[in-house]
Amino acid sequence: MRDALDLNTVRVYAAVVDEQSFAGAARLLALPSSNVSRHVASLERRLGVRLLERSTRHLRMTEAGRLLYERAKPLLDALLATEEELGAVQRELRGSLKMCMPGEAPRLLAPILAEFCSLHPGVELECDTRMSGLESLRDEDVDLAIVFHRGRQDDSAFITRELATLPSIVVAAPSLLAQTGTPRHVRELKSLPCITTLSALKGQPWQFVDAAGEIVKVPVRSRYRVNSGELAGAGARQGIGFAILTAFGCQEDLAAGRLVEVPLDLRPAPLQLLGAYSHRHSVTARVRALLELMQARLEEASKAAITQI
Repeated sequence: MRDALDLNTVRVYAAVVDEQSFAGAARLLALPSSNVSRHVASLERRLGVRLLERSTRHLRMTEAGRLLYERAKPLLDALLATEEELGAVQRELRGSLKMCMPGEAPRLLAPILAEFCSLHPGVELECDTRMSGLESLRDEDVDLAIVFHRGRQDDSAFITRELATLPSIVVAAPSLLAQTGTPRHVRELKSLPCITTLSALKGQPWQFVDAAGEIVKVPVRSRYRVNSGELAGAGARQGIGFAILTAFGCQEDLAAGRLVEVPLDLRPAPLQLLGAYSHRHSVTARVRALLELMQARLEEASKAAITQI
């Protein structure tokens, strides 16, 4: 009977893959680089296969290495999460939690963050609203990023957890509709002025959902590209262009006649509020507890809002 794999050796290998370097894994695990190399070499000898192709600039998994990583990584994360949960039963949450979010998010999340810190006085929270987006997880020492997203998620380097889904509609000012007429099909938007999002492929495509639930991208013209619902709403009220806004967020403008909903053959992809963290940082009990509280409170707020509409 063959000896079982050394779980610690597999953990070191996964860290090398996550960090894309032996030196990065050494820093993450607080080990000498030579120890990291020995662990990986030992694992390759034990399995009788090469796991990594090394060069001076690149580190690439072999087919065998990819299979091992894909099978082992979820198990390692589950073990770490279990360890965190079992420990949290015996102690209150403590330690640093660094996060970032876009400037609009505090309107939704500020009361929840305050409640979380009140519930867990041992947590030291740092929240930066000057930086946002998934890039912060690559470039900064951030445990959790809160992001707004519309459409399909393409970046597999991060783990995301949906916190809320906000249905969206296409709107326009009455003055703009008087000039252009009211479109009925999404293809008509290609020749009409639109307000777009900077983060969506240089601000051009709009994203809709067809009857099968697939994303349909519609390239539109735009001279007003923003990453803010408030800025998009202001531009729409001014008649600069058609806009996709969250249905709940523009109820007052619709009721007052400042904006008009534009019915189309496809519905816009909803806006998602996501919590994101990097694969290289297994989620901690602190992050998990905050995400769960956000989900619970946002779900309560959504149900309350629906009953008021």
